[in-house]
Amino acid sequence: MKFTNTLIKGKLIKRYKRFFTDIKVNNSIVTAHCPNTGSMKGLLDKNNTVFLSKSDDPKRKLKFTLEIIEANKKLVGVNTHRANKIVADGLNKGLINEFKSIKNIKPEFKFSSDTRFDFLCDKNIIEVKNVTLLRDQKVAEFPDAVTERGAKHLKKLIDALKQGYKPFVLFLTQIQGINNFKIAKDIDLNYYKNYLIAKKSGVKFLAYRCLLSSKEIKIEKKINIIDE
Repeated sequence: MKFTNTLIKGKLIKRYKRFFTDIKVNNSIVTAHCPNTGSMKGLLDKNNTVFLSKSDDPKRKLKFTLEIIEANKKLVGVNTHRANKIVADGLNKGLINEFKSIKNIKPEFKFSSDTRFDFLCDKNIIEVKNVTLLRDQKVAEFPDAVTERGAKHLKKLIDALKQGYKPFVLFLTQIQGINNFKIAKDIDLNYYKNYLIAKKSGVKFLAYRCLLSSKEIKIEKKINIIDE
């Protein structure tokens, strides 16, 4: 997924009220939209290098959007709204090994009256989870905060399995150069328990990392999922 324009480099000052970040760009300070409702644990140190996109839409109050943060010498994609676009790009380009032979890609699949999944690809349901948590330099983790919605999705994916679908959870790891992933059970034990139940039931779990730059983010390679 290529950005419309090359991202703008800056330095993080602070994040506040969840959706706002102050960024120093050259000698000016701009307020950028933070499109991530998670805790962003480990990413928000003052003076971290960040990358912003800029919108020319006259209706937008905030012209800048926070896209990437550099933390611990790794680029991390933090715009959760980009995750499905990155996966759609990967599906169309055959970058995800398990789905290279699919013929039909349907985004925002309505599974039931109260549940939508990110993609239906032939009979494969794909639910995408954006991964940004890096507490250990060798292991990416999800979630970074308690996610009741995530646990609900796991239960619904078990229901989908019973209805003849092939359900997958794809942990889109937007962390440069990482090779391992695990569930952060100390952060959300309930999600971890439901993950184990779903896995035993037949739901498939995949983790793919991304290649990130100021010009594009794309799926790079499959990484290992560690069960503890």
